[in-house]
Amino acid sequence: MSVMKRVRDMTVATLNDRLEKSEDPVRVIDQFLWSTHQEIVQSEQLERQYSTHNDSLYRQWKDAEQWMAKREDQALTALKAGEEYAAKLALQEKVTHEERAIRYQQLYEQSRHELNELEQLLQELRTEYRSVYDRRQFYVARMESLRLQQRLNARFGPGTDDPSNLFRKLDDRLTDIELETRSLRDLRRMGQETVLRVGTVVQETIDRELQQLKHKLQQGS
Repeated sequence: MSVMKRVRDMTVATLNDRLEKSEDPVRVIDQFLWSTHQEIVQSEQLERQYSTHNDSLYRQWKDAEQWMAKREDQALTALKAGEEYAAKLALQEKVTHEERAIRYQQLYEQSRHELNELEQLLQELRTEYRSVYDRRQFYVARMESLRLQQRLNARFGPGTDDPSNLFRKLDDRLTDIELETRSLRDLRRMGQETVLRVGTVVQETIDRELQQLKHKLQQGS
């Protein structure tokens, strides 16, 4: 597991821990979304820099290979002309360009691997942001429903003179608290469920789309 991946796992774990201790989960989620958005912006900038660097390394690598081939052809031409010394000079430069090509190829392959990791992390960040944002909107909607229900009970509820009315109010309040508790519990489990759910849904979607394409090909045949 890469360093970048471990950092993301720690960030999600931090979110879960803060949700456990917070009295205002929406505020915690908003802070997490803002932080994730900043990471996405910075990662996109880094991705562009990596791409530019990779292109430069690739050009250096291929340029060195072209010089290798050119010097080899020159050495062959010199030998045909009986100029062995000139052939040796050309081969000496060929070896130099060959070493240069190897170095740039290694740098390119390493940089390409790191860019692939960065692209994967960036995709995970975007998926995570959308998932957490959707859960936030759902949580806010549920809390608004509870708030309106409480206002409705306060406005049109029975009087407090009768002890039975008092117990009904207490029952309503306990029901509201239970709903709030379940909502918060759902959010606390959100971080752990999000990654598994997203991965499963995405894989199922890909498999389903693949089967549909195969079916179309069979029909076309």
